[in-house]
Amino acid sequence: MRYEKGRKDASRGRIMEVAADRFRSDGIAASGLATIMGDAGLTNGAFYPHFHSKAELVRESVVAAMELQSQQLAEALASLGPEMAIEAYLSAEHRDNPGKGCASAALLPELARQPPETREVYTDHLLSLVRQLSAALPQAKDPDGVALGVFATLIGSLQLARAVEGTELSDRMLAAGKAAARALIQLRQDEVVS
Repeated sequence: MRYEKGRKDASRGRIMEVAADRFRSDGIAASGLATIMGDAGLTNGAFYPHFHSKAELVRESVVAAMELQSQQLAEALASLGPEMAIEAYLSAEHRDNPGKGCASAALLPELARQPPETREVYTDHLLSLVRQLSAALPQAKDPDGVALGVFATLIGSLQLARAVEGTELSDRMLAAGKAAARALIQLRQDEVVS
């Protein structure tokens, strides 16, 4: 049976969307292909015309999630500035919805165990995010270094807040992360003045 043009692309997009949400919500290892395909409204047999392996799906899902994050960061920086981007990243809403949030905060331990190809594309996209943030801050001696510090602070703070979610400590972790990230940016601005 033949299907209308575009159906295969739509099915592939749906698989990737579901997989990205599942991976970020439940983890890569805990997300089976049968569950992903069922959530996408497709049979298990429909997986292989789109992807050779789960590893390929993981890689492409991570790329798609990070490209979306790059678009969101660009919009936030352009309309709100770095301080409000920090506020949005370390919000209770982001903490409470890992399936729609930052791939780094949700998947770092598992990404470190992925094949080299996946780690390479992750690294390329992470560096792109770092360059975006760096460009949004005033010039200094090491703008990329400060942007790396901000990302490390944001991601680590969000991971810790999620680990103790439902407690007062979780909210305090978000607040402490915001203060630390803002301090890094402020230090950077002070470097420019000196």
